[in-house]
Amino acid sequence: MSDNNIDSVLIEERQFPPSKEFADNAVIKKADFDALHKAAEDDYEGFWADQARDMLDWHTPFTEVLDDSNAPHFKWFADGKLNVTHNCIDRHLADKADKTAIIFEGENGDTRHISYQQLSNEVNQFANALKAKGIKSGDRVVIYMPMTPEAVIAMQGCARIGAIHSVVFGGFSADSLRDRINDAGAKMVITADGGTRGGKIVELKAATDKAMDGGCPSIESVIVFQRTKHDIPMQSGRDIWWHDAVDGQSTDCEPEWVGSEHPLFLLYTSGSTGQPKGIQHSSAGYLLGSILTNKWVFDLKDNDVFWCTADVGWITGHTYVAYGPLAAGGTIVIYEGAPTIPDAGRFWKIVETHKVSIFYTAPTAIRALMKQGDEFPNKYDLSSIRLLGTVGEPINPEAWIWYHEVIGKERCPIVDTWWQTETGANMIAPLPGVVAAKPGSCTLALPGIDADVVDEEGNSITQANKGGFLVIKKPFPSQLRTVWGDDQRYIDTYWPKFGGKYYLAGDSARKDADGYFWIMGRIDDVLNVSGHRLGTMEVESALVAHKGVAEAAVVGYPHEIKGEAIFAYVVLRGERPDSGIDEELTQELRAWVGEQIGAIAKPDQIRFSDNLPKTRSGKIMRRLLRNIARGEEITSDTSTLENEDILLQLQGKA
Repeated sequence: MSDNNIDSVLIEERQFPPSKEFADNAVIKKADFDALHKAAEDDYEGFWADQARDMLDWHTPFTEVLDDSNAPHFKWFADGKLNVTHNCIDRHLADKADKTAIIFEGENGDTRHISYQQLSNEVNQFANALKAKGIKSGDRVVIYMPMTPEAVIAMQGCARIGAIHSVVFGGFSADSLRDRINDAGAKMVITADGGTRGGKIVELKAATDKAMDGGCPSIESVIVFQRTKHDIPMQSGRDIWWHDAVDGQSTDCEPEWVGSEHPLFLLYTSGSTGQPKGIQHSSAGYLLGSILTNKWVFDLKDNDVFWCTADVGWITGHTYVAYGPLAAGGTIVIYEGAPTIPDAGRFWKIVETHKVSIFYTAPTAIRALMKQGDEFPNKYDLSSIRLLGTVGEPINPEAWIWYHEVIGKERCPIVDTWWQTETGANMIAPLPGVVAAKPGSCTLALPGIDADVVDEEGNSITQANKGGFLVIKKPFPSQLRTVWGDDQRYIDTYWPKFGGKYYLAGDSARKDADGYFWIMGRIDDVLNVSGHRLGTMEVESALVAHKGVAEAAVVGYPHEIKGEAIFAYVVLRGERPDSGIDEELTQELRAWVGEQIGAIAKPDQIRFSDNLPKTRSGKIMRRLLRNIARGEEITSDTSTLENEDILLQLQGKA
């Protein structure tokens, strides 16, 4: 990471304040914003205690607020008890039983509207089905589903009985699924015969069977939702259809009242090592962050229709689909398919059809749809939208302006949100009725979040636009509690610097003269491809597992749509192909990586060489590989390389 002054970088300087009408009607107004910040500064624990009492229904009220006696393993509200599903569903039944909780649309056009009462019935039936299969509080359940309401029902059903779920993105391979099952020690997998995306069936059950065949000794049963209704094998004694599992089950299921710190879910995310880590989130602290940010950042009101386009396989789909909006009593949209089926107007048609008022998506999707042209969004009535959001990676100013002008018609605030799987909820984002947006900046930290940019010694950087480490200086309720089964990895990954006092986000950032945060990129070997985090070592390990590969190194390079793409340098066991390029072998290796990890990890470019650029001590000089991948001139000293001539090969010049 460089800490150079970067005020020479061209950025969009305009500010976009909220309209007076929006500001006057916002959930959080300027006076509220100031009061919340002051309350957090004056009495940090008291601030969070007040929020927890106001926002959550407690079965056993807490008397303890923050326990930092075993830092950095923090506990919040530890002697309180509650149930997440009660907070998301039960407490709304008195006055919102008939309100629509979920609007679903499949890629083929089928739609469903599910009320809070119907959601309650289905969650309770499924929870009882889980209990009938021997699942109890504390057991781990892996969910590998298409984006249908049943994915949310499965998550909530687990929470109902205190089971710990771990959702695996449906785009991950059988090998990735098996690794996560085994790391979690899961007793059950919940999957589907398949899902539909891009006009094709995603073979979820086939991948589940392949994972099982590879060895998942902890699995006792598999529940299969019938979505595509194509023929699939069902293993007697292990596999059961969803509809058979819930048949005859009661629509009443007493919630399991769990301690505040009871794990709600594990979600595996990439790190700088080859082994994904299971991020462990609590029940009360995580849910509190989810509710607050839905209300504060998304200005969520009773008549809103909130569409977060993220899959529930990612943290965004947990916090802004499955839990937060429902806990706030909102209506969510779930769409199963691709954004370009049958054409690039599909998102905007859904907005028009279902009167979406809050739309939250990734810069990757915005850039891809922007590239298709204005004619697609201009075909549809987008007047229902009153708030736009972006998530997953920094948004470039050009895409931000297009989003503002073409989708928001220059009247909708845009909330550019910075947060992580590990933080559980938005950390830095403009409160839309208060904070003026700057294209490309996530703006200011939320009340109660003590974010900063610091130097190598942990000192705050006061010079405007000078880069440093992004940190959060005080513990907060929604943060991860540990890495599942590996407390030391948790400490080593998130608290390795500054005497373990600050949470290290792994991102570099700067603050401008107004104190606005600008995210500059990762400080570790983690790629951000279409908003999805991938460890370089994961991809390298997959490549080296191929019988023809001796060594591999992976770096990221800028990509117009995905933000960052994957460039792989490969040393073969046999002879290097002429010119360092072999299209047939490239496609074979891309398919191999897709099978090992998932399609999102396929390298965009592969170059073959006789060796990698290493120092005489054997260290790969990744900086040079990044220069080459980005088409940059190599100006740094290469005299420490064992073989300088290898650079010509890597550049395709020899």
